[in-house]
Amino acid sequence: MRYDLKTLIHVVCTGSILGAAGSASAAFVGDSKASLDTRNFYMNRDFRQDGATQSKAEEWAQGLTLRLESGFTEGPIGLGIDVSGLLGIKLDSSPDRVGTGLLKTNSEAPKRAKDEYGEAGITAKVRVSKSTLKLGTLQPVLPPLMRNDGRLLPQTFRGAWVNSNEIDGLSLDLGRIDRVNQRDSSNNEVLTVFNGGKRNIVLGQSKTSNEFLFGGGRYQWKPELTTSYYYGGLDGIYKQHLVNLVHQLSLGEGHSLKSDLRFVHSSGDGGSNVDNNAFGALFTYKLGGHAFSSGYQHLSGNTGFANVNGADDALINQVQINDFGNQDEHSWQVRYDYDFAALGVPGLNLMTRYLSGDNVDRGPGLSDGKTWERNTDLGYVIQSGPLKNVGLKLRNATTRSNFLSNIDENRLIVSYSLALW
Repeated sequence: MRYDLKTLIHVVCTGSILGAAGSASAAFVGDSKASLDTRNFYMNRDFRQDGATQSKAEEWAQGLTLRLESGFTEGPIGLGIDVSGLLGIKLDSSPDRVGTGLLKTNSEAPKRAKDEYGEAGITAKVRVSKSTLKLGTLQPVLPPLMRNDGRLLPQTFRGAWVNSNEIDGLSLDLGRIDRVNQRDSSNNEVLTVFNGGKRNIVLGQSKTSNEFLFGGGRYQWKPELTTSYYYGGLDGIYKQHLVNLVHQLSLGEGHSLKSDLRFVHSSGDGGSNVDNNAFGALFTYKLGGHAFSSGYQHLSGNTGFANVNGADDALINQVQINDFGNQDEHSWQVRYDYDFAALGVPGLNLMTRYLSGDNVDRGPGLSDGKTWERNTDLGYVIQSGPLKNVGLKLRNATTRSNFLSNIDENRLIVSYSLALW
């Protein structure tokens, strides 16, 4: 009998629960852990358009994420289960200010934010030696597929994922995804490709997909050198090969130079015209509490970069608003970070950066597309007292473009993670 992925997940989850209960494994309970993460999020995105139908998006919300993770039953085959509960609560919104991505909205006009929305996830785990199979709700952070956690609640996926660490220094991954739950949704949906800006991706017969396959590995040659290769394919839309090299060079006490090199080749599948090569290089020099970075990203081909809609991508220049992944776009960035622990103020950090992109193909007879973006983050984690480990972060971004929206944006985030056991 042939099972679809949804049925298989249900069978394995049920088996894990019964197996764990039957074995009365001390490790299943003893190695378990639970946490409650809270995130209070205010966001204001000003579109800089006087007289527009909607001149800004502005909302305030509270997010709660409960995570329960079991250990594994004893024996050569260990069984376990993880459960998550996500809840978003509206604190402030109105029909003329929706669309921040913090809250779920209704589908009828005028659009209104829901008072609350949520998601429950269950993940079965099977461990053999140093390899683990997970079935159910997944949150991968891998080059071909990175769940987005930039709003109130994280994006989740449904599928199967095997991670193996049988060889020292080598981590291998293989998986299949068939549904996505976006960060402002409570529904599992079919997969699509991001096609905003000037991606210029023309799809074939497959506008949506029920399958994303990924596989590859990461090898740490020595403490300072790591390389990786991954494949990712959105069935009927695109195929992708991703290569990465990260090298950390020590230059003496308190000095280091980090090099991060990335190359991605994307091609079409099922009649789509996806055709893109993306190269990126980011270099970071650290001196005490200071970090100075510079990067360059070069895209070529007949389309822009392809990635699963709603997810983060593997581009060096993906930042708060833009990723500079449009057709033929060339972009660079400069960045400065400072850790105030060097001045005796642990927990306080500053980041500021500037990015500029040009050479975007806007179409016949049009000048090249240009965009710039400036980001500043200021964060502090309280170090002691009754509010210890409460995190506060202020994020500011400004972007201007001759083919994308002009945006001024501010985010204020207060977060806390409580270990329940």
